[in-house]
Amino acid sequence: MPDHDANAPSAEEIALDERDGALVEAVDAEMARARAVAGPLFRCGPGRGECCQRPFPVNRLDARRLQRGLALLGRVDPERARALRERAEAVVSRLRPGFPGDAESGLLGGDEDARRRFCMEHWDLSCPALDTATGRCELYEWRPLACRAMGTPVRFRGRNLASCGICFGPASDEERERCRAVPDPEGKEDAILSEVEARSGRKGETFIAFALADRPRPFR
Repeated sequence: MPDHDANAPSAEEIALDERDGALVEAVDAEMARARAVAGPLFRCGPGRGECCQRPFPVNRLDARRLQRGLALLGRVDPERARALRERAEAVVSRLRPGFPGDAESGLLGGDEDARRRFCMEHWDLSCPALDTATGRCELYEWRPLACRAMGTPVRFRGRNLASCGICFGPASDEERERCRAVPDPEGKEDAILSEVEARSGRKGETFIAFALADRPRPFR
């Protein structure tokens, strides 16, 4: 009888990964459609890392996806994965003083104003997934939904959000609406996130660095 692999994902985890994969695929397809409509108005591309500055909150589903990507990177390129973890640890060290939440676990508190101020105070910190030598994201295929939906105007959770001032050029109101993307119209992310939170028994957001640092991670 074959030995049981204690690290092997359960059937429930595999099902979650498949649902998350379908969500990501749908979001990417919608954003690709909007960018195609935008044409030359959309000015982002490989090597543009301006949007990768300053920490921002990510949810547990994003953190889980990033950790899966880092685990895969560790198998195919251990040296790159080690360097990424070291960058994450360095960012975590910078973020600990004055952290608006539990600095040990990386879970953010509920004071939105405090979180915004904290993020702005650390505007000079690059995302640890960014390879500053190449300007490329090491975990691009595993990045959070906020990163995937960056650029064109989007409608998310019933709210119209503005386009990125760096990625998207000057446009009329009509042009912006024509390019607006609706990346998750059915709210599938919230449904999957609720299941992830129920499985862990904990809710809350974190920063990317805490999800990727070589430390106990409460974001599975």
